[in-house]
Amino acid sequence: MNLFDVYPLFDINIVKGKGCHTYDDKGTEYLDLYGGHAVISVGHSHPHYVQKISEQVAKMGFYSNSVINTLQRDFAEKLGKQCGYEDYSLFLINSGAEANENALKLASFHTGRKKVVAFRKSFHGRTSAAVRVTDNPKIVAPINEGIDVTFITLNDIEAVKKALAPKDVCAVIIEGIMGIGGIQVPNPQFLQELRQICTETGTVLILDEIQSGYGRSGKFFAHQYADIRPDLITLAKGIGNGFPMGALMISPMFKPVYGMLGTTFGGNHLACAAGIAVLEIMEKEHLIENALNVGNFLIGELKKNSKIKEVRGRGLMIGLEFENPIKEIRQRLLFEKHIFTGVSGTNVIRLLPPLCLSIEEAKVFLKALDEVL
Repeated sequence: MNLFDVYPLFDINIVKGKGCHTYDDKGTEYLDLYGGHAVISVGHSHPHYVQKISEQVAKMGFYSNSVINTLQRDFAEKLGKQCGYEDYSLFLINSGAEANENALKLASFHTGRKKVVAFRKSFHGRTSAAVRVTDNPKIVAPINEGIDVTFITLNDIEAVKKALAPKDVCAVIIEGIMGIGGIQVPNPQFLQELRQICTETGTVLILDEIQSGYGRSGKFFAHQYADIRPDLITLAKGIGNGFPMGALMISPMFKPVYGMLGTTFGGNHLACAAGIAVLEIMEKEHLIENALNVGNFLIGELKKNSKIKEVRGRGLMIGLEFENPIKEIRQRLLFEKHIFTGVSGTNVIRLLPPLCLSIEEAKVFLKALDEVL
């Protein structure tokens, strides 16, 4: 059987990793500045992370989500304290797309409405708010045709007010920082006004922090730069450092009812062990502060490079936009300099390294990029 060929693959077989580095089957070392779409938050093969999962594997027995899982409660308690949302509730699932699907369900249940507002060039997984990052209708067509999605240009508050005025929109969903859309940062004032208009019209505000959350921006959540509190927050990627895991944080305005939401694998023992390990490492090693400091250094140095059209982002979520397509630049970084980077569209390189990236490792990238350019 062949793989379903829907995305290109590099002919590189990665067999192990450590910190911000990975190694292929030929022994070649690579500096990982992409972390599997921002998945690797605390570094590859962190000893504490490996130990926590190994311990759980050794004592795994029968599990279903109908029995008490103390690991779920431990994880929820640690997450609430670290991110500042102790009064919210937590629903655990398996992925970002699933987190957003459940957020949209809750919003619709709560308001009795079906319409959704999203933003052009945003990305929310393969969900009902499927994103317009491409002109291919086979890709952007909403999966759930029962939900009517309106797409608005980011930071256009007047368009948002017009869309929400009839009070028939169940939710506005927005990324803390747009990832696949090219590392576009919402204006803090725009987010504040968005919060206000959602409250006034009874519209649920969903913050998709799947890629921009978990310390990547230099705060636990990117929306915290605007000092707002959303009604729902969706999480995944860095939450499990590579272990499949997703979560939905739910404000006290929502009241749980048995049967409202469900999951088979969400919150399983291994996922919770991974999630707890990540939070413990982030706190002990001050990785959010590191993301801010190293990110500020990188962004500051990159802005000095006249060959880069624009540098965008916060913390260790950085986009480098060039005048021309970046395919050759990215390939030379990978095959000549052995540095993994990401891409957005044709002209933007994305940097989403592990949050433990050091200043010295950042300098290695800056030197390599300068030589390639």
